Amino acid sequence: MKKLLPLDPEVLSVFVPPFLSKEDSSTASASCSNLNKTRRRSFRKKRDKVRTENWKNPHGDQKVPDVEHVSVPNGVDLSALSQLCFPGGLCVAPEPKEDRVHFLVLTDVCGKRTYGVVAQYYRPVQDEHCFYNGKAHFEIPGQTTHAVSCFVPFAICLISRYPYYNALRDCLSCLLAQLKLCKDFDVDERIKDFAAKLSLIPSPPPGPLHLVFNMKPLQVVFPSRADPDSPIVDLDLHLPLLCFKPEKVLQIITCILTEQRIVFFSSDWALLTLIAECFMLYLHPIQWKHTFVPILSSQMLDFVMAPTSFLMGCHLDHFEEVSKEADGLILINIDSGNITYSKALDDDNNDIDIPDIPLQAAQTFIQRVEGLQLHYDLELSHLMASTDLGEVQARRRAWQQKQNSEMQQITLQLIVNIFREVKNHLNYEHRVFNSEEFLKTRAPGDQPFYKKVLETYIFHSFLKARLNRRMDAFAQMELSTESEEDRMNVMLVSPRRPTIEKMASRRFSSQHIVKRRMVMSMPNLQDIKIPELPPRNSSLRKIETVDSCKGYNTVPKLTSKSVYTFKIPEIHFPLVSQCVHSYYADFIDLLSKAINFPPSDNSVLLARYLYLRGLINLMEGKLLGALSDFQSLYRTDISIFPADLVNRMVESMSSSERSQAERQPELKRLISEIMEKPREVTKVDDPVKNFELPKKHMHLDVFVKRIQESGIVKDIKIIHRLFEALTVGHQKQIDPETFRDFYNYWKETEAEAQEVNLPHEVIEHLDKNECVYKLSSSVKTNFGVGKIAMTQKRLFLLTEGGYVEISTFRNIEEVKSTTVAFLVLRIPTLKIKTVSKKEVFEANLKTECDLWHLMVKEMWAGKKMADDYKDPQYIQQALTNVLLMDAVVGALQSPNAIYAASKLSYFDKMKTEMPMSVPKTTSETLKHKINPSLGETCPQAIDILLYTPGHLDPAEKIEDAHPKLWCALSEGKVIVFDASSWTIHQQSFKVGTAKLNCMLMAEQNQVWIGSQDSIIYIINIHSMSCNKQLTDHRSSIMDLIVEDGNKESSGEVYSCSLDGVIIAWNVSTLKVNRKFHLPCQNLTSIKLHNGRLWCCIGRSIMVVTTNGFLRQELKIDELFKEIFASFLCFQLVLEQDQVWTACAGHRDIYVWNIKDFSRLPHKIQLQDCSEISCMIKVKNQIWVGSKGLSQGKYKGKIYVIDADKKIVEKELVAHADTVKALCSAEDRYVLSGSGKEEGKIAIWKVE
Repeated sequence: MKKLLPLDPEVLSVFVPPFLSKEDSSTASASCSNLNKTRRRSFRKKRDKVRTENWKNPHGDQKVPDVEHVSVPNGVDLSALSQLCFPGGLCVAPEPKEDRVHFLVLTDVCGKRTYGVVAQYYRPVQDEHCFYNGKAHFEIPGQTTHAVSCFVPFAICLISRYPYYNALRDCLSCLLAQLKLCKDFDVDERIKDFAAKLSLIPSPPPGPLHLVFNMKPLQVVFPSRADPDSPIVDLDLHLPLLCFKPEKVLQIITCILTEQRIVFFSSDWALLTLIAECFMLYLHPIQWKHTFVPILSSQMLDFVMAPTSFLMGCHLDHFEEVSKEADGLILINIDSGNITYSKALDDDNNDIDIPDIPLQAAQTFIQRVEGLQLHYDLELSHLMASTDLGEVQARRRAWQQKQNSEMQQITLQLIVNIFREVKNHLNYEHRVFNSEEFLKTRAPGDQPFYKKVLETYIFHSFLKARLNRRMDAFAQMELSTESEEDRMNVMLVSPRRPTIEKMASRRFSSQHIVKRRMVMSMPNLQDIKIPELPPRNSSLRKIETVDSCKGYNTVPKLTSKSVYTFKIPEIHFPLVSQCVHSYYADFIDLLSKAINFPPSDNSVLLARYLYLRGLINLMEGKLLGALSDFQSLYRTDISIFPADLVNRMVESMSSSERSQAERQPELKRLISEIMEKPREVTKVDDPVKNFELPKKHMHLDVFVKRIQESGIVKDIKIIHRLFEALTVGHQKQIDPETFRDFYNYWKETEAEAQEVNLPHEVIEHLDKNECVYKLSSSVKTNFGVGKIAMTQKRLFLLTEGGYVEISTFRNIEEVKSTTVAFLVLRIPTLKIKTVSKKEVFEANLKTECDLWHLMVKEMWAGKKMADDYKDPQYIQQALTNVLLMDAVVGALQSPNAIYAASKLSYFDKMKTEMPMSVPKTTSETLKHKINPSLGETCPQAIDILLYTPGHLDPAEKIEDAHPKLWCALSEGKVIVFDASSWTIHQQSFKVGTAKLNCMLMAEQNQVWIGSQDSIIYIINIHSMSCNKQLTDHRSSIMDLIVEDGNKESSGEVYSCSLDGVIIAWNVSTLKVNRKFHLPCQNLTSIKLHNGRLWCCIGRSIMVVTTNGFLRQELKIDELFKEIFASFLCFQLVLEQDQVWTACAGHRDIYVWNIKDFSRLPHKIQLQDCSEISCMIKVKNQIWVGSKGLSQGKYKGKIYVIDADKKIVEKELVAHADTVKALCSAEDRYVLSGSGKEEGKIAIWKVE
């Protein structure tokens, strides 16, 4: 038998949906066809013209094939596709070969990817021709006319928008089993039926619900993505670890992050795509945006000559050819697990420098990978053999899902550990990244890696996501693995310095500095030997216990999320319209049953069922039903709302359909939002700027921007004072040289502070969170010779003998700058007198004396204000002022430098020029102050405060069980504090863009927020995300109150809007129990008592039943005759049958008798009050927030009134602006928030 020559593959048939027969096509819905204009019937590809002698029937007659004109589906290149289906070439075999599968990734010119799964199988040649569908297609060249025993390969390729590799492989396995049993002329029909089945299976929405379809004999599972931003994972993520050692995996990840030209090689075509895709998933949420062709056919090898970054895959047979023909490639052999690179034959120095991944991140990755159980057989060793194929499948799938989750956690932690500290060098307001300063903070051995990565497009895209504050997988893990120290640092406005705790850990690990890097770079990948790497692993295990590695070795708790499945109904054939409608009807029926009986009121599942039912309704052409289902996602899980699809639906609706939809209020609102929303123009993404020193003179506004970009300080008022300091005696502009000198001195001082390494004897005298901010030169003092050190808490002398305490700032009594005689000289000397010591500290600081005098006085004054106002931020602001003084003096180097630095002496001037003592009552009642606007350029008003008590739940993280303080700022911004430590629990997140008016804890895991945009946003306390919205109101939401449920019924939440609408909500189902409308347009607040709703509607307070029937009314006309008088707020004091009211524009409180509104109210005068803003009841007290006079200035004031005696017990003054919000914390504390001039929260003790 002659050697069989390779043949050119051709596409025989292409099948695309819909698959209705011609007689049924007229019944398709017009609306449905509008949404699916690109749908086509199955077609046969038009073949290229062939020689007539090759197309003969068995009788020798010339055969002209029947063809149709076709278009290529989804822009797929069919000629290239046929090559990729047989990437190694199409060869006839003398004997049958095993069926095989491989996977494709197809990318269009816009970078959009589609995915293919190809199954190859062999069929015999009969009587010199290969028959397919009953027609002769070709002859074997060089063969005689007698029968030949040989086998021809065929390929079936499934193309999908989604990477369902395992699912589609299982589907093709089922199909091949059927094809082997059918006759040749039935093949096309079987494949068409198979394609029709798949076309009717929807892709599951993001979340925990997977779809199961019976393909016979296998149950095929189509997995969902974890969330809308996550990729679909339908392959085995541990495969690279079976092919490469962990160190090699890290090298490959480095090659990808540094955007090399990468080529994978394997003798197994399937592995090329699977391994490449695994590495893409390892980087999530970072995305590879360059050329990605994991399989190159033999005809496509010239692609590797491309000069730009790419990731491609070739058969191992082409390894030598590629390595010789193309230079500068990273060549990765999957089969051997080796990595090499190609270079020009005449260039011995053409090395590719691929540095190592940062050491600590790499070590953590290797440790965690080595702890994985990668072999499924070991999982089965203790189990009995299963006789159920479905059980075998399910068990393997469950094991793989667990493995995938662990791999995703490990690789995500690697990415977070590599880039965790990038955020410290970002300026969000001006979108600037200070790459130079970031590199300086990296370990010397890690810098080559970062230098290369920082230049890549991948990193630039990553920076954009950080600056856009995207809460993706990276941000979530970064937050969940944040150390307590990092959490505390967020609360500091002063520049960061290494804490004493860090210094101690650094000393412990200093012995490992020499071993910090095994390999500094990778000049020649093939020269790196694996046996050299185990010492890195062993050193890791030693370092693991060191505190300095906490941020790297913090292993996020891997909680096993519940996964649910939904079985898709059977599809019956023949595939005529009636059968398809029957399938859709069965599908909708199953979904409706699941919606009506969700397990344990699981809104997550309910949302997925609604989404799927909406899709099926849409496919049926039932637009109203689909729109209603999608609208229901607002109150179940808005994160999966298909906005683009709904937009297209609304645009395709006829006028009659639209008018019918608008009869339903919810759909009317949805349609109006879509129609009124302006067309989104493709937004040009704001670029990320790299920080550069200015080259021109700067006036104040430009200087403010430049300083903020540099990351030195953000507060505008402080920058204004810095501008005054740097322009003393000059024109009010700053030249580039002065800015450069100031910036360089600041950064040099910062770098020097990082190198401070205190002896152990000194460290044990200091608190673990103290930092050394300033060290003097060695000076002579009456306590000995040494260096004066300043922390945020104290001054001490660093001598050869160790530590000598000078004083804490709190204990300083007096600071003087004087001179002492030494021979004929007068030496400048600093004197510090303390409360606890009789001996005055004296230091001959010489030229440094004036600066230290300024700095110590500023810290002393800042500490006093921090103590008086219980506001630790004051000491942090004083530290910032002190360090700015130091930098100004260092930069100016002129005789008037000290005078210039004195412009930054803010707290000392306040103490000297405006000595204001805190009233005793305020000092005794005030416990603490916090600043939600920390890190912002200016303060923001606090609109609402909500305290939520802690509760223990075994399913939660410990920090989730802590009590929390929720703070609403401007434009929908919310910040959450951990009320057990007053540290930030959750960085700001946004709910809408409008002002927020009210907040309420409806259940242990839900916080409801009412907004001026008429939407109620529901926050999940555990995930700190808003995935539900209630949109039934048409005006600003003004108030929310909750009614506790009993054993028979769940609780209700009442919401009211400005237009007078009140809605009672079922907390569990989020359905409307009742809704009524009060005759007003100014409903501002409601309260619930004894089955009655008390409603403040401006000129009156109405008492109505929970169904809206009026029972009482308190009119303001009985009190004031002014036309514009109105009630501002009120409180019920039910123990005494009283309602306490405050009126807009008035400064008195009026107490009414509930039983008789006709009686004149009791008037309580608030001394020095100019306006009342809010009021709450705590125990038997009424706390009134206002603005009033104190020591000759208007400030925020709180009046505490005894509800029994109706007298003011206390006047509290601790805010510089109006008290805008009050809330109670378990009746033990009251929290107050002020306006935008100050923007702080005060915590008060309730007596």
